[in-house]
Amino acid sequence: MIHYTFLPTVPGVFVRRLNRFVAEVEYGGQLWQAHIATSGRLGELLVPGAEVLLEKSTKKNRRTAYSLRVVRYQGVWVSIDAQIPNRLVAKGLQEGLLPPFAECEFIRSEPAYAGGRFDFLLSDAGQATYVEVKSVTLVEEKVGLFPDAPTERGRRHLQHLGDLAKGGCRSAVIFVIQRDDAEAFAPNERTDPAFAGELRQAVAHGVEAFAYRCQVRPAGITLTESVPVLV
Repeated sequence: MIHYTFLPTVPGVFVRRLNRFVAEVEYGGQLWQAHIATSGRLGELLVPGAEVLLEKSTKKNRRTAYSLRVVRYQGVWVSIDAQIPNRLVAKGLQEGLLPPFAECEFIRSEPAYAGGRFDFLLSDAGQATYVEVKSVTLVEEKVGLFPDAPTERGRRHLQHLGDLAKGGCRSAVIFVIQRDDAEAFAPNERTDPAFAGELRQAVAHGVEAFAYRCQVRPAGITLTESVPVLV
């Protein structure tokens, strides 16, 4: 099982977003600032009155007293920490729990490439295999969508994966849907048509695209079933 256990959390209420990475939340009858560990817009999730789970900061002199980890949306728990998908996939790759890469050897995280970095480097029978992971929180009509805001960085990753695939190197992108109400994944054509086009082109060049949904509970998150990627 590919599971990540959250650190202890307390229940709170979302009040408003102060900026890209800081929210104002209510807990214990007081207002607090909470760090948002993602650059996504989360417009449909972070609405006034939304139920959230907060992790208390243990760092001294940090501006925010809490970190906002999970949001409850229409009865569905949604993890919004963009770092968690990488932790889940890292465990799956290292322990051979992801079927498409079960025979691969884990080499390292954050391998350098073309002035940037991918998330993981594997070896598949001696062949370098590059893997990039994307966090998905937006679901519409049971389809997980990425991105929820235009992403030049995301497009660049796909371009580089496509270049590798054209050169005969195995490369893949994994979309981790941090909620359990998605039955498929698709690029968000409406929000970022350039990313959608780049994904289709990358797949045409041989880049492998996978998507997994997660079961999210107040205690933790589990990577569960794969879902179709619609390109």
